[in-house]
Amino acid sequence: MDSFAFIIHPIDPKRDVSRKFPFLGKVLSERQIDFFSTFFPPVYISEIEGIKSQATGKVIKGWFIACPYTPRRMMELPERTVYRKIIQTGRMAEKLGADILGLGAFTSVVGDAGVTIANALDIPVTTGDSFTVAMAVQAIREAAHVMDIKMEDATVSIVGATGAIGRVCAELLAGEAARTWLLARDEKKLSALRDRLQVKARSELFISTKMDVLKDAQLILTVTSSIHDVIRPEHLQSGSVVCDVARPRDVSAMVAAARDDILVIDGGMVDVPGAVDFHFNFGFPEGKVYACMAETIALALEGRFEDYTVGREITLERVKDITAIAEKHGFRMSGFRSFEREVTKEQIEIVKQNARKRAHAHGG
Repeated sequence: MDSFAFIIHPIDPKRDVSRKFPFLGKVLSERQIDFFSTFFPPVYISEIEGIKSQATGKVIKGWFIACPYTPRRMMELPERTVYRKIIQTGRMAEKLGADILGLGAFTSVVGDAGVTIANALDIPVTTGDSFTVAMAVQAIREAAHVMDIKMEDATVSIVGATGAIGRVCAELLAGEAARTWLLARDEKKLSALRDRLQVKARSELFISTKMDVLKDAQLILTVTSSIHDVIRPEHLQSGSVVCDVARPRDVSAMVAAARDDILVIDGGMVDVPGAVDFHFNFGFPEGKVYACMAETIALALEGRFEDYTVGREITLERVKDITAIAEKHGFRMSGFRSFEREVTKEQIEIVKQNARKRAHAHGG
């Protein structure tokens, strides 16, 4: 039976450690978890069963394995040390018999985005970023639709536009929106990206290193690899949509609390084909996964055992290719979620009403 493994790691240290080790999650502080994570070996989490292709009927199995480092640890420790631990976790996948390995969350961001890890392992590796791009852009399109925002008239902002995922999202959205703001920290890289996109873009293109330009945007896609939130309530216009693809999040929880006139959604939750059982709660409803996990699973169903999305240069061809593979086997984008909860139609209506009230109050 073909199989896959997927590396996860604690993003919210206390909550995520508690999911596997309730006692440790309770007694250790966040700082202690950070510290001890350095010495912890990779952890076997669970076997994944019941995934079945809608197209071919093929059944596969998989495993969750955990690299113990927290995001803060991955940023603080020398790159070599982090690579070593991720490669050690990858070796566990090889021992289990996995045919392909997916890198989750920060394990896909560290250093050269999977290249060193892929070179060190005997099994192929993917970061899942190609399908993450596809689902993020689809989520923004669908959210625009439910919020009555016309993409062809809208201003879109991509925060983290010069990163691997941000760049391809920018390429796709600049082909659809009226205006596109590209935001990142490095002005040189932003200028280079603008010049590259200019050739094919339908959008007017603007660049900025400052967050306050987000006030101009109806649609915001954010995908930085910052370990702190970067988007705050005062940055946003009423009635706008923010799609947060970053893990840890870019959008401060204050936004959801302070602004009931904005739709904040998590990027890319996907329905898995078959009666899947993960034997582990990673915070999603049954049968649903992150887009990066879906890429790994879809490749296993397709029997495409190759280094698929690694490195910082994601191509549009790859994004289209994985979208076709995933659709064929029965993966579907699954409703919206926001801060770990499902977003209902009623909530979307309330956001729209609040935005209208606010616009009215400001004479809009």
